[in-house]
Amino acid sequence: MVDKPIPGAVLGIESSCDETAAAVLAPDGRVLAEAVLSQQEHAAFGGVVPEIAARAHLAHLPGLVAAVMQRSGTDFAALGGVAATSGPGLIGGLIVGAGLAKGVAIAHHLPFIAVNHLEAHALTARLPGVVSGGVAFPYLLLLVSGGHCQCVSVEGVGTYARLGGTIDDAVGEAFDKVGKLLGLGWPGGPAVERLAARGDPQRFALPRPLFGRPGCDFSFSGLKTAVAQLVVSYPPGALPGQDAADIAASFQAAVAAVMADRAGRAMDLFAAQHGPRTLVVAGGVAANGAIRVALTAACAARGFAFVAPPLRLCGDNAVMVAWTGIERLRLGLTDPLGHAPRPRWPLDEMAA
Repeated sequence: MVDKPIPGAVLGIESSCDETAAAVLAPDGRVLAEAVLSQQEHAAFGGVVPEIAARAHLAHLPGLVAAVMQRSGTDFAALGGVAATSGPGLIGGLIVGAGLAKGVAIAHHLPFIAVNHLEAHALTARLPGVVSGGVAFPYLLLLVSGGHCQCVSVEGVGTYARLGGTIDDAVGEAFDKVGKLLGLGWPGGPAVERLAARGDPQRFALPRPLFGRPGCDFSFSGLKTAVAQLVVSYPPGALPGQDAADIAASFQAAVAAVMADRAGRAMDLFAAQHGPRTLVVAGGVAANGAIRVALTAACAARGFAFVAPPLRLCGDNAVMVAWTGIERLRLGLTDPLGHAPRPRWPLDEMAA
């Protein structure tokens, strides 16, 4: 807790999926308080249930906001603004989070900032606590999560150019499905990585979709199907533990190789316009160690710097939402209280 309230701090609220989060950041980006509640109610269903998620946000978010405000030592009236994820995401959760933020803004006569969840991930690398001074514009973003997989040229706040993306599954979705096939439960990404750590990544020759192809689009559906066919080749319930570990390791190695290849193509496109700069990887899958190693090597080969947020800021969080609010407030970009949450909100629509 700080000794006295810091004027101009921003409250951020995140409720786009199954993480209920709130954070308060000082205008210079210092994190005064933060909290993330990962909803456990979905595990029994093998995925996020939108109605359950919305009800959990409604139950937990007011208390979470009150707690971070108290720990930050900042009064609501001293805030510089309130930022809330307003898309893309599950519409019920977005309505809950944005509605609470608007209520705080009305009660205390504060600016409201409707944050694009993808922009929040994109701007995390500019948070001074992540990289000294923050990453300068322009830079290349590789956004990888359960719902998104795309390469984006980040030109400035609100200015983005999509260079490529997945034509089927997002990479995080593929990890979750493979985790389910291997009986690891949900979420699958961290569980697959843990299992892969004791497996042989070269044992199974799994496909590497679009590897070496022109452009920087991604595809993971065929890889996921190949794993499914491999798993069903064993009698039901008879998949040996070491075989499962080898499958997980081989899958992860294939994903890492594809990510490095596709990101390399995106770096070539970006460098043709801007020269070698920085590749930022963000989103939940950015926490995967094997993928980080592969991307680091691809950057080194092309003269790019590699930046990834600390693990706690890879998944959905409110620190990135509050920081985006700060970035937008600096430019005088606020939103009317009538701004409607959007379940779909592509980054390249931001400028319009």
